[in-house]
Amino acid sequence: MTTKQTQTLETRLVQLGVGRDERTGAISFPIYPSATYRHPGVGESTGYDYTRSGNPTRELLEEALAELEGGQRGLAFSSGMAALTTLFLHFSSGDHIIVSEDLYGGTYRLLAQVFEKLGLSASYVDTTDNGAVAAAVTTATRALLVETPGNPLLGVADLEELGRLCRERGLLFIVDNTFLTPVLQRPMEFGADVVVHSATKYLGGHNDLCSGALIARSAELGERLYFLQNSTGAVLPPQECWLLVRSLKTLSLRMERHCANALQIARRLKAHPKVTAVYFPGLEDHPGHELSKRQASGFGGMLSFRVETPELARTALKRLRLISFAESLGGVESLMTLPAVQTHGDIPPEERERLGICESLLRLSVGIESAEDIIADLEQALA
Repeated sequence: MTTKQTQTLETRLVQLGVGRDERTGAISFPIYPSATYRHPGVGESTGYDYTRSGNPTRELLEEALAELEGGQRGLAFSSGMAALTTLFLHFSSGDHIIVSEDLYGGTYRLLAQVFEKLGLSASYVDTTDNGAVAAAVTTATRALLVETPGNPLLGVADLEELGRLCRERGLLFIVDNTFLTPVLQRPMEFGADVVVHSATKYLGGHNDLCSGALIARSAELGERLYFLQNSTGAVLPPQECWLLVRSLKTLSLRMERHCANALQIARRLKAHPKVTAVYFPGLEDHPGHELSKRQASGFGGMLSFRVETPELARTALKRLRLISFAESLGGVESLMTLPAVQTHGDIPPEERERLGICESLLRLSVGIESAEDIIADLEQALA
């Protein structure tokens, strides 16, 4: 007989919310849109007072997020940036954090143009180089934030070694797990203190909701982050919480197809005469390939590739038929974008150039359509 503790992650995802509503027996857990809740008496509560502070639908989602990542507390936000903003409010003026240089441009913008003014400084480091990370630690350093695989160049950081470094130096270890999800990678098994998600992406998976998440390893840190969430208010509304629970039920199936498609497409692009480089950890010659196999159970559905000229990149985007030229990623529909102009446009040009985020670089979020149909669209767009 299986119990919840012995069930696989795939089964637990499908069963989210089933049996939770004992009054009706609803298979799909209800949406509770109430903004406030009636008290039984003075000083008494049903456990819910005001929906910013707690909501039954959000509670189900947050408990599921914590369980999936192996943490003690999950928190659902109105966007990934709202989640990061709340996390950065945990730090004080004068603190310093180390951040992956291969990261989403919006994270760079938030740190450089908002939190720097509040006295929180950041150093952008190649987090695939453990020595570079260690050298960047100062007496003011309080945390390390790693995106792995990176965005958009898909560099792979060694979570085990970086987790060890953070424990030795007393740093908060934060991992953005958006690209791989807990289905493929579980950062807390390598010592992460906080896991971050733009849940708009693979967790949501259908390009129909905007959401973010923080999962804390310890109850104490989770309570501190909850205090900040409740104080600043960027919570995920009940309808979107229900949508995200619904989406999580198919996460394992979707990730399996994303991974299979991306590997097939990366191999075809690598052989294309007009493609000069392909960035995908699933390719055997990717520098992070063996590390990916050790710390993750799949390579994900994201890849980037470089074409011969910026003109070809722009022409290809115009010629797409099946794939949509659009920002974001992780949905069932394939999306392609030009990072230098769209997702990473707020990074200074000289820094983009140093990192190799030029206007010949295209980022592809591989959907779950037929791989052959995606390949055919890429080939006609590049023709």
